[in-house]
Amino acid sequence: MATVDATTESGKAAAPHPAPAGGGGGGGWCSVAELALRALLFAVTLAALVVLATAKQTVLFPVPQLRIAVPMASKFQDSPALIYLLVALCVTCLYSLLTALASLRLISASASTAKTLFLLLLLDVFYAAVMASATGSAGGVAWIGLKGNTHTRWSKICDTYGKFCRHIGSSVILALIASIILVILAVLNAHSLYRRSR
Repeated sequence: MATVDATTESGKAAAPHPAPAGGGGGGGWCSVAELALRALLFAVTLAALVVLATAKQTVLFPVPQLRIAVPMASKFQDSPALIYLLVALCVTCLYSLLTALASLRLISASASTAKTLFLLLLLDVFYAAVMASATGSAGGVAWIGLKGNTHTRWSKICDTYGKFCRHIGSSVILALIASIILVILAVLNAHSLYRRSR
């Protein structure tokens, strides 16, 4: 009886502790970094959205023959590429807010499942592609507005519509930062999935 009790007690002592739900000691910092990046993504996309939506400037062009000045406005609605960027910023801003709240809930409750990480990875890659394409198209329009194109005889307008071009340039830079943040988020989720698969 004493031998059986000793064997039972030693078996209890040698029983391994269950692995933490977070998949290791590195899961905590990944979750905190992901939450911080999603909050940063929300702030960047919201700022870019406001800057782009307020991109409008009216300039008076003199007409010597009539001795009058004709007002001509330039706004982001004049370019389909800038409208595309505005839509991309809207959906990405909403996505960042929803996923930031979801990440906060997962941190406070328990570790996220592999299925959730895989879904976030797919969504981050998708929105990174959307933001990259919108940034590229808007950046092309902004570059033509800044430098013009002599081959197609497109004149530059930024020497006249300076405020408008500054708004467009700022929104494109912020959209580029948002694209980079989404890529980093995808890498973090891929790293978390890799840790779980080991």
